[in-house]
Amino acid sequence: MSKELAKTYDPKGLEDRIYQKWLDNKYFHAEVNREKKPFTIVMPPPNVTGQLHMGHALDNTMQDILIRFKRMQGYEALWQPGTDHAAIATEVKVIEKLREEGIDKDDIGRDAFLKHAWAWKDEYGGRIINQLKKLGASADWDRERFTMDEGCSKAVEEVFVKLYNKGYIYKGSRIINWCPVCQTSISDAEVEHSEQTGHFWHIRYPIAGSSEFVEIATTRPETMLGDTAVAVNPEDERYTDLIGKTLKLPLTDREIPVIGDPYVDKEFGTGCVKITPAHDPNDFEVGKRHNLEEINILNDDATMNGRCGKYAGMDRYEARKAIVADLEEQGLLVKVEEHVHNVGTHDRCKTTIEPMIKPQWFVRMKEMAKPAVDAVKKKELKLVPERMEKSYMNWMDNIRDWCISRQLWWGHRIPAYYCDSCGEVTVAKEKPENCPKCGCTHLTQDEDTLDTWFSSALWPFSTLGWPEMTEDLEYFYPTNVLVTGYDIIFFWVIRMVFSGIEQTGQLPFDTVIFHGLVRDPAGRKMSKSLGNGIDPLEVIDKYGADALRLTLITGNAPGNDMRFYWERVEASRNFANKVWNASRFIMMNLEKAEAAEESDPAALTDADKWILSKVNTLAKDVTENMDKYEMGIAVQKVYDFIWEEFCDWFIEMVKPRLYSDADETKGAALWTLRTVLTNALKLLHPFMPFVTEEIYCTLWPEEESIMISSWPAFREDWSFSEEEKKVELIKVAVREIRNVRTQMNVPISKKTKVFVVSEKEEVLDTFEKGRVFFATLAHASDVLVQKDKTGIGEDAVSAVIPDAVIYLPLAELVDIEKEIERLKKEQERLTKELARVNGMLKNEKFMSKAPQQKVEEERAKLEKYTQMMEQVTLQLRQMEK
Repeated sequence: MSKELAKTYDPKGLEDRIYQKWLDNKYFHAEVNREKKPFTIVMPPPNVTGQLHMGHALDNTMQDILIRFKRMQGYEALWQPGTDHAAIATEVKVIEKLREEGIDKDDIGRDAFLKHAWAWKDEYGGRIINQLKKLGASADWDRERFTMDEGCSKAVEEVFVKLYNKGYIYKGSRIINWCPVCQTSISDAEVEHSEQTGHFWHIRYPIAGSSEFVEIATTRPETMLGDTAVAVNPEDERYTDLIGKTLKLPLTDREIPVIGDPYVDKEFGTGCVKITPAHDPNDFEVGKRHNLEEINILNDDATMNGRCGKYAGMDRYEARKAIVADLEEQGLLVKVEEHVHNVGTHDRCKTTIEPMIKPQWFVRMKEMAKPAVDAVKKKELKLVPERMEKSYMNWMDNIRDWCISRQLWWGHRIPAYYCDSCGEVTVAKEKPENCPKCGCTHLTQDEDTLDTWFSSALWPFSTLGWPEMTEDLEYFYPTNVLVTGYDIIFFWVIRMVFSGIEQTGQLPFDTVIFHGLVRDPAGRKMSKSLGNGIDPLEVIDKYGADALRLTLITGNAPGNDMRFYWERVEASRNFANKVWNASRFIMMNLEKAEAAEESDPAALTDADKWILSKVNTLAKDVTENMDKYEMGIAVQKVYDFIWEEFCDWFIEMVKPRLYSDADETKGAALWTLRTVLTNALKLLHPFMPFVTEEIYCTLWPEEESIMISSWPAFREDWSFSEEEKKVELIKVAVREIRNVRTQMNVPISKKTKVFVVSEKEEVLDTFEKGRVFFATLAHASDVLVQKDKTGIGEDAVSAVIPDAVIYLPLAELVDIEKEIERLKKEQERLTKELARVNGMLKNEKFMSKAPQQKVEEERAKLEKYTQMMEQVTLQLRQMEK
C-alpha cells in the first residue's frame, strides 16, 4: 500500500496535524440544511478568565462524543461554542492587574477601566478556546460567541425591557446578600452555607419605666444597633402583657416597641427575638408587617457607619467585641453560649456575607417558575440522572425573586435612565433624548450591571440570532442536549429553562445530562487551595488527548463523581497502542491477497462470520447506549470488543491463514479483518478521535476523514448466530486447555496433541472446520477429532466442555518422573500445613481466646489447603497409573 502507519503510535505532532486538517476542511461547521435533521448542543460558555481544568475536560469530552456520534449518524450537527464575560471573576482579575501597575480602579474611572477589561479579554479570552481545541473539541468555531458581543448584548436589552414592561422586573429595597470584599450584591445561588462555630450572646433589654428586663439571644450582637423592635409570639403567655410596651435599646438612647408576631418560635431560646429589618431577611418580613423603621448600620465594606456612635468606623467583628465588653460592663450581658450555626459565605472569595437592605433590581420569579416546573413534571424536559429532578423541584418550590443588579463595572449595564431633574425612571434599549415626564434632556444611566447569569440564561437562543427570527434560530432551536456539572443546576440550567419558555415559548433543550466532579485519587475535590488540581494540558502533553478522553469517560455514569488516576491514563494510552499495532499488523498483511470490496458470504469461514456477527451486535448495542446517553457503558463495550474479541482472539485465529501460502480463504480473512477494523474504528471514533482518524485514513487512503464517514448500523445479513455458537465453543475449549497447561506448569513453547471427543456430529464438524486456528490457540502439535477414546492413553488429562471432552496426553505435557517428585513434595508440605491448622482449630484454648478474625483466617486456610490437597492427590493418581 502507498501509505503505512508509523512503527509506534506517538500522539505528539499527530494530534495537532489532524486537528488542523479538520479545521481546514470545515468538518465542524454546520449550516441550515433542509435535507438533514438538525442536532444542536450549546457549550456551557467557559469564563474568559478561565484556564482549562478537569471539569471542563470532562464536560467538553462528553459533548464532543455526542456531537461526533450524531454527525456520523447523518445529522446536521451543531456544537455552538463561546465564552462568558464572567463579571465578578474578570473584574477582580483586572483590578489585581491594575493594582500591580500602581493603578486604582476608582482613580481612572469607569470608561478607562472598561478599556483595560476589554484588553484583558482580548489577551486571555481565547486561551481556554485554544485549550479546548487541544482536547479535540469539534465545535463550530466559525460561530464562536461572547456574552458581551453585540448580538448577545442586544438580546439582553430586549429581555430586560420586555420583562420590565411586563412588570416582571422591578427595583426595590430588599434584603440582599452583600459581599463586603467584592462590594457587590450576589444572588442566593452564589452563597455557600457552611457550619461555623460561634456564640449565642444573651442580652438584657430593660423595660421602659420599670426595673425589669427581657432577655434576648443573638449570634450577631453588633446588629443590635439597628434593632427597631423585639418580637414575641402572641400566644406565649409569658409575654402577652408586654406587647405594646417599649424597651430601652442598650448602648443607645432609643426606645423600641415589643410586638406580637407568629414568626417567633416559643420553644426556641428565650422566646424573645430582636428585630433588625435592615440586616436579616426574616426580620425584614416582620418589619414590613409592622411598619417598622429599617436602620442600616453598615458601610459597604462591613465597617460600622455614622449611625453607630462611638463604634462608627470599626470593622464589624471589632465592633462586636467592643459592644459585648460594654454590655458586660453595664451588667446587661447574661451569659455566652457556644453555638454551631450555618453561615453564608460568598462562593468566590469565601467572605461571610452580610444581609443588607439596598435598592436593587429584581426579577419576579413566581410566574416564570411555573411552566419550568411543569416541563419537568410532564417529562417534556428530561434530567439525566432522574434523581436531579429532586434538586430542581426543591429549588423551584423555594424560589425567591432574583436579585439581578451588581455593583460592578464589567458586564451589561442596566438599561435604566434617571431624569436629573424630576427623578423619573425610563427603561429603554437606547438612551432617551429627553425625560418623558418633564422633558429634561439630562438623563443618567443606572450605574449597576447585570448578574452574569442574566445573559448566559439566554445563551441557547441569543447565540443563534434571537431576537431576530434568523434562519439559524428557526432550524437549530430548540437545541437538543445540554451537558453540564450538577453544581450549576440553579445558577444556569433553571434560568435557561424559564428564560427559554418566557422568551421563545419553547424549552431551550429537551435533555440535560449532569456529570459529576473529577476528584483526586483520594476522592477530594480538585481545588487551588488544596493544590491537588491536575492540568489536563499536562496529561495531553504526556499521553495524548485520546488517552485523557478515554480515561475521563470510562466507567463514568451521569451525575456521579469520578476519581482521576495517572495509572488509568497510562492504561488508556496502552489501549491506543494496542489499536495502533493491530491495525499496523493488518495493513502489513493486506497485500498477501486480493481483499475484495464486499466478500462473498460463502467464502467466509465460521471465524470470519463470528467476528462479523460480534461487531454487528456491537454497533446495535453501542448505538442504544449512546441514545440513552450511557457513554461510559458504550465505550467499555467498544474497548472490550477491540482488546479481547478482535485482537486477542480473531487476529490470532487468522494468523495461520495469512501465513499459509496454500490457504484459499486468505482473501476472506483480509476482507474480514479490514471490514471489522473499519467498523470498530468508527465506533471508537467519538471517544478517541485522533488515533482513529490516522488509522482510518491510512487504511482507506481514498477517504477524506472518519469524521464524515457513516456510523455503523445493524445489518441482518451480518447476523450469524449459529457460527457464533460454534466459535464460542472452540474458545471454551481453548480456555480449558490453557488452564490445564497453567496448572501443570507446561512451558508456552511446548506443543502437545489435543483430542476432541464427542458423539455429536455438529460438534465434531465445528472443531474440524476450526482445526487450523484451534491448533494455534491451543498450542497443539496435532488436533484429532473423534467419536470415542480410541488411541487415548489412560493417563491423559481431560477437560470437559459442553457436549465434548478434551484430552491431552500426559507424557507430552510433562516429564512424568519429575512431576511425580514435585507433586510428592507439595503433598508433604500440605500434609504439614493441614496438621497445623487442624491442631489449632481443635485446640479449645485457641478457639476460646483467639480473636474471631484469627479463627476465621485459620478456617479459610483449612478450606484452601484441603482443596489443594485434593488437586495434588488427583494429579498424582493420574501420573502413577
